[in-house]
Amino acid sequence: MTLKPTFHTALIRSFLAVTGLALCAGVAAQTAPPLEGTLKKIKDTGTITVATRGASIPFNYLDDNNKQAGFAWEIAQRVVDQAKKDLKLAKLDLKALEVTPQTRIPLVANQTVDLECSSTTNNAERQNQVSFSTTFFVVGARLLVRKNSGIKHWSDLVGKNVVVSAGTTAERMLRQLNEKNKWGINIILAKDINENFLTVETGRAVAATQDDIILFSNIARARNPADWEVVGVPQQKEAYGCMLRKGDVAFKKLVDGVITGMMRSGEFASLYEKYFLKPIAVKGSVTVNFPMSPDMQELLRHPNDQPL
Repeated sequence: MTLKPTFHTALIRSFLAVTGLALCAGVAAQTAPPLEGTLKKIKDTGTITVATRGASIPFNYLDDNNKQAGFAWEIAQRVVDQAKKDLKLAKLDLKALEVTPQTRIPLVANQTVDLECSSTTNNAERQNQVSFSTTFFVVGARLLVRKNSGIKHWSDLVGKNVVVSAGTTAERMLRQLNEKNKWGINIILAKDINENFLTVETGRAVAATQDDIILFSNIARARNPADWEVVGVPQQKEAYGCMLRKGDVAFKKLVDGVITGMMRSGEFASLYEKYFLKPIAVKGSVTVNFPMSPDMQELLRHPNDQPL
């Protein structure tokens, strides 16, 4: 014989079910994975250390008002805001630390810097030391020369002085080309992008090699932009990403989410227009005038973190 449940037994069953759910929720909360890596460091210290550059225009640089600015710098700010929100921090201090092409990777690898977003190429060799976010820019290495230089192709550099920024993938590429083709190029190393352009502007080198967007930004800041041009077929395509400590899955997920979210919301395109198509506060006012390439348009359609 089956007994119908009374009001009291039904009430008891309901109480036990609710209590059981609460206990399960409590167990789930207790077993939630603890914070690790960069997120734990940020939570414990209330500080995040972000790399700055002095002249990585228009990615990460000091403007005419001595304020940090740039396309990649603003991406870094969005990451800081998201970390503060996710970690439920009432306050998060941003510590800025200037880096150079030579120091940026070691300072991220040894965890002095938590995040570096500028003109830094993601490649397999560097992935042995650090991790990279979703790509936010695609470039190609080319040559900056005076229009009357007679240089149109890489092979025109035979026996000439060529400047490249030290510690960059462009330096390695130029050395490999020079050795492979026995061109006899005299390679001059510059400490940063400003010195790179100054070396060719003053005639100590006939050409400067660097990522194409950097070369166009140098032309925009030149005394006479009409005197200069970018030539040579790109030797290699490269992907810029934000650097973070190697193997930090949780922090990388946060950074990737910020970048892809900006791409899908339209904020990324607006930021691109701000820094690459409109005047920026450098030397009064300059415009890089670098329309979004097909490679960049494809990146927005299919975000990824793969080196090229």
